[in-house]
Amino acid sequence: MQPQPLVIEYRFRLQDNSEEIFTIRLDPRTLETLPDPAAEPLPNWTTLSFAQCVSCPLNETSSPHCPAAANLAPIVQRGEKLISIDQVDLQVTTAERISIQKTTAQRALCSIMGLVIATSGCPHTAFFKPMARFHLPLASEEETMFRATATYMLAQYFVKNEGGQADFNLEKLTNLYRTMQEVNMAMAKRVRSASKTDSSVNAIVLLDMYAKALPYVIKQSLDELRYLFEPFLRSVDPPGKSSPAQ
Repeated sequence: MQPQPLVIEYRFRLQDNSEEIFTIRLDPRTLETLPDPAAEPLPNWTTLSFAQCVSCPLNETSSPHCPAAANLAPIVQRGEKLISIDQVDLQVTTAERISIQKTTAQRALCSIMGLVIATSGCPHTAFFKPMARFHLPLASEEETMFRATATYMLAQYFVKNEGGQADFNLEKLTNLYRTMQEVNMAMAKRVRSASKTDSSVNAIVLLDMYAKALPYVIKQSLDELRYLFEPFLRSVDPPGKSSPAQ
């Protein structure tokens, strides 16, 4: 029996009480966005060679369109009616829960764009699929820091179990977020060329702010989360102290 897609619905209620509904369907195995059979032809700014990332491993023969841009296209197109600071009532529905919050258009678009980019099939963003599977709309900076580092450490557990070299110092996580800065810069160029309003571009800028902040946070600020783990730390013997003989 074919497993059912994972469905995440973003419902924007605008100030005039009109609604925009975006439905994201993910393959439950690959966690990549399933194609929409009713999708319109892709615009030129989604072609792979248009503002292509410098380190992009794809080529136009096998991938004529940038996967991330292709998946963002319908969101950017429908987001044209929004201004960044417009207030929207956002409702995000997943199989597990419904989240409702009043926010700005740019924050709401930032949240859905982050989900779509992670699940687009872009090789650079595939590492964020576990976070997309347990999607948290409108996550704060502290929540993002916790989820990113915790997800990465769990990944290292599996890497070690498979015989690989685990990176418990989070060095490669810093590199992943630096690569995301490159992706976000290229995506901002694409979106800016297609947008008449600022909401979608500013949503990408917000994504990039998180990407820029995480490498710094990983090196400097993880101690801010230390208090959460005091019960574990109390059970750790101080350096040089041996356990009593049994």
